[in-house]
Amino acid sequence: MFYPAGPVSAHSPTRSRLNGVSEDANIGRPAVVPLAGRAFPLMAKAAKHSPQRRVAHGAGGGYSRARMGARLLSIVIPAHNERLRLGRTLAQLRDYGRSAGWPAEVLVIDDGSTDGTAELAAAFSAAPLTLRVLRHEPKRGKGFSVRTGMRAATGDLLLMSDADLSAPIEELSKLLPWLDRGYDVVIGSRDLPNARLDPPQPLPRRLAAWVFRALRRRLLLAELRDTQCGFKLFTRRAAEAIFARATIDGWLFDCEVLALARALGFRTKEVGIVWQDHPHSSVRPWREALTALPTLLRIRRRVP
Repeated sequence: MFYPAGPVSAHSPTRSRLNGVSEDANIGRPAVVPLAGRAFPLMAKAAKHSPQRRVAHGAGGGYSRARMGARLLSIVIPAHNERLRLGRTLAQLRDYGRSAGWPAEVLVIDDGSTDGTAELAAAFSAAPLTLRVLRHEPKRGKGFSVRTGMRAATGDLLLMSDADLSAPIEELSKLLPWLDRGYDVVIGSRDLPNARLDPPQPLPRRLAAWVFRALRRRLLLAELRDTQCGFKLFTRRAAEAIFARATIDGWLFDCEVLALARALGFRTKEVGIVWQDHPHSSVRPWREALTALPTLLRIRRRVP
């Protein structure tokens, strides 16, 4: 069954602590401020679409600044011990924001880091973007962090991106047009024919991904090729409904999110993108692929 989409606190009900950092308008740098848990409104009818499989695959296209209009983009970045890579990512996002001229906010969700990730983000000058840093202590998992960011985001469009920016932010131009065509969730894919991995992932990682994908497609979301790509775009309406119901804290949260999107009737588009493999990823593909079964079964039982 679904959990009800009632008020959701960004704080953990147990030991988790959440602090916030937002942009100080006077000096252009983030300043620490208290952050209250932001709840989504109760949604009795989450979507007008009928709850059937609505998935498409495609290549996307260019997206003009004029068509973006005044819509605010929120970029949610979960981060655990990412100090060595996060500065470069934030600089790329800032440069992209300056060149694109779009209103945007960046939310860095520090998940119990011990290497100064939050401090680096808090000291970063992101103008003209708005930068907020939210911190969990202790570590809660990537799914929990993304959920926190999606609940705190204020944008009309919400993008989930990895801290190492494996999908270059320019790939957003391939996702955006599909929202205008009526899709609610647009996900980057490394497994479509028009996707490009640069450089390709190592063979052991590709084999582990194949094992996981074969297992996952037998249990749920068979129509999707790549559920785990860390580059996903949501309309605000879809994000509110989906993340108010999501419960998975670990790395398989993507599967639950996409299963919820389908069950709630939101239309999903899978788009091939450029993906840059980073050798220092904290993902352990074989271990995670071989231990995924209980969580996948839990998702299948819970989400119709």
